Amino acid sequence: MKTPKSDIEIVIIEDEEDILELLEYHLQKAGFQTIGFGSTHKVEQFLEEENPSLLIVDRNLPLVEGSEFIKEMREKGYDVPVIFLTAKDTEQAIDEGFLRGGDDYMTKPFRMNELLHRVHAILRRTGSTKQAKLKHRDLLLDVEAQTLFIDNKAVKLTKMEFNLLYTFMKNPNKVLQRDFLVNQISEESQGKTINVAINRLKHKIDPDGSKEYIGSVWGVGYKLN
Repeated sequence: MKTPKSDIEIVIIEDEEDILELLEYHLQKAGFQTIGFGSTHKVEQFLEEENPSLLIVDRNLPLVEGSEFIKEMREKGYDVPVIFLTAKDTEQAIDEGFLRGGDDYMTKPFRMNELLHRVHAILRRTGSTKQAKLKHRDLLLDVEAQTLFIDNKAVKLTKMEFNLLYTFMKNPNKVLQRDFLVNQISEESQGKTINVAINRLKHKIDPDGSKEYIGSVWGVGYKLN
C-alpha cells in the first residue's frame, strides 16, 4: 500500500509579472507546486475548492490591498499561513501586516534563499508539510489520524478507501483516470478492484446518494464534485 503523496501547493498573489514568474520558478525548483494570481480576484473561490499550504501575498495589489484581503479571509475562518512579500517597509506597515493575519513579513528587495528558508520554517511549524488535514464541502480528512469526518462525525474507512478519498481531495473537480487511481492506491490493484472500492467509498460517505461527492465520467474515470 502506498502512502499518500504530500504535494505542497503554494499560492502567490503578486501583480508584477516578472516577480511572480521568479517566485514560481524558484518555488517549483524547490519542489513545491505553485499557482499565481495577479490580484485577489478569484482567490477566495480557489480557497473554497483547494487546500494550499501557504500564501505569499504582495500588499500593493489592484482591487483589494493584500493585507485587507487576508484580514477578510481570517474573519471568514481561513487559516492558511501567510507570508507578506511587499515594498511596504515602515514599522506601521509591518505591524499592520501581522495584525491583519500575516504569519511572516518580508520587504522588497528580498533574497530568494531567505524567502525559501522562511517558507520551509512556516511549513514545518504549521505541519503543512504533512498536509495534516484536507477539507472539501463537509468532508474533513485528518491525514495523520487516518480519519474522515463528515459534519464532525467520524466515518470508518479501509486503507484503500482512505487513500482513494485522499487522492480525490487532493484533486478536486479534476477527472482522474482509473490507471492513475490504481497507481496512487496500490500497484497490485486492478481496474475492477478500484471500481468496487469507489462504489464502497461512495456508499460510506453518501449513503442515500443525495450529495453526489464522486461522479463517473463515462470512458475516462471519476471526479470529486
